[in-house]
Amino acid sequence: MPNMALNKVKMPEQNPDIRNKNFKEVSLGYDEAMAVEEAQRCLNCKHKPCVAGCPVNVKIPEFIQLVADGKFEEAYYKIRETNSLPAVCGRVCPQETQCEQLCVRAKKGESVGIGRLERFVADWYMANCKTDEARPRSNGIKVAVVGSGPSGLTCAGDLAKLGYEVTIFEAFHVPGGVLMYGIPEFRLPKALVQKEIQTVKNLGVNIQTNMVIGKVLTIDDLKAEGYKAVFIGSGAGLPSFMSIPGENLNGVYSANEFLTRINLMSAYKFPDTDTPVFVGRNVAVVGGGNVAMDAARSAKRLGAENVYIVYRRSEAEMPARLEEVHHAKEEGIILKVLTNPKQILGTEDGWVKGMECVEMELGEPDKSGRRRPVEKKGSEHIIDLETVIMSIGQSPNPLISSTTPGLDIQSWGGIIVEEETGATSKSGVYAGGDAVTGAATVILAMGAGKKAAEAIDRYIKGE
Repeated sequence: MPNMALNKVKMPEQNPDIRNKNFKEVSLGYDEAMAVEEAQRCLNCKHKPCVAGCPVNVKIPEFIQLVADGKFEEAYYKIRETNSLPAVCGRVCPQETQCEQLCVRAKKGESVGIGRLERFVADWYMANCKTDEARPRSNGIKVAVVGSGPSGLTCAGDLAKLGYEVTIFEAFHVPGGVLMYGIPEFRLPKALVQKEIQTVKNLGVNIQTNMVIGKVLTIDDLKAEGYKAVFIGSGAGLPSFMSIPGENLNGVYSANEFLTRINLMSAYKFPDTDTPVFVGRNVAVVGGGNVAMDAARSAKRLGAENVYIVYRRSEAEMPARLEEVHHAKEEGIILKVLTNPKQILGTEDGWVKGMECVEMELGEPDKSGRRRPVEKKGSEHIIDLETVIMSIGQSPNPLISSTTPGLDIQSWGGIIVEEETGATSKSGVYAGGDAVTGAATVILAMGAGKKAAEAIDRYIKGE
C-alpha cells in the first residue's frame, strides 16, 4: 500500500546554534526505517515525469521501489546505471526545481523526497557493501578529459564503462573540482567526494593531478600524444568583481578564493594546517546565489559575529536554493536585501573598515524577466565591516581558450558547443559544464559530461 502522507519524512538535522560553530554535515540523513517510509510515498506512476526532470535520467521510480522493498544494494546499482556520483547528487542537486518539481505527489502536498532517498542509498551502500565492480575490458583507445569536476568525472566514467582508456588531467593537487574547493564540508563531506572519485578510478580511469592544461600541455599536445578525443570540463574558476572603489583593500575576497582556502586547503583547521584565512567580526557577502550562502555560512562558522548577505533584489528573486536560504537564516545570517554596494571603505593602512551601500527598489522587468533594481535616492548608508566577500558569479579561465587555436568561444569566455553533443568548433574536441555555461549546477555539468561521452563514442566509431 502506498503511504499517502502529504509531507515528506522529516530529515534529521544538527541544531542551528550548534552547527553554526562546526563544519560537520548539517543534514544527518535518513535511517533505514525513514527511507522505507518515504519510499512508500512514491506512486510509481506510469509516465514517470520525475525522470524527465533529471539531467542524467536516473531511473527514479525503479530505485525508489527497491528502497520500499528494503533492497538497498539493488537500489544503488539502479542509480549507478546512469549516475556515477549518487552521494554527491543526493546532497547538492536542486531537486526542488528538477525531479521533485515534476513529482505527481507535489500536486497535493510535498513531492517524494527523491534527493533524500538517493543520498540514503549511496550512504548505505558505502557503509555496508564492498565496492568491487568489474573493470570493463579495454578497447585500447585513449581519450583525454581536462578537469576532474562533475562533468569531467561523469564523462570519464561513462567512457571507461565503454572500454576507453581515459586519463583525466587536473590542475589542482586534489581531484574533484568544485566538489572539493567550492562546496563546504557541512554540505558535502570531502571524504565522501573522494570515495565517489575512487569508484570512477575503479573503472580504470587514470587521474593526473597538478596538470595545468594550457601551461604544462596544450589541447593540441594531447591530440599529438595519441588521444583520439578530448573533453574539456575545466569549470568556471575566474571570479567576477563589481569594479567599485576599494575592491583591492586587504580583507576583500572573491568567494572562489575564500571557499578554496577553507575547503581545499582546510583553513578552518588553522593553525593545524598551513593556510590561514582572515575573517573579521563583521562580514558582508555580496550576492544571492548558493555560493554566497556557502561563503556566509562558512564565515559564521569561522567565528564572525555578524554576517550579512548583501543582495540588490528581494529575497524572492534570490537564485540560491530555498533550503540554503532557510539554513542560513536559521544559523543567524542576516539578509540585507534590496541593498547594493557603492564602495568599500578602508583604513589608512589598507584594510577594510566598512562598505557604503544604497537601498534599491524593484522597477520594470529586464531581459531575464526579473524586475530590475533601481537606486532609492538619498538612501546611502555605511555598514561597519572587516571582511567583504564578492560572490557575483564567475566565468571560465581563459587559459585553455587562449592556447587552443580554432576553438570558438563566447564574448564572455564560455566555449561554444553543439547543444546535443558538446562538440566544439575543433574536430575531436568536446566540452561541457561550467566551461560552457558559466557557473551552474553540479547535475547540469554531469548531464553535459554524459552527453559528450555518448558523442565521443560515436565520433571515434566514425558514426
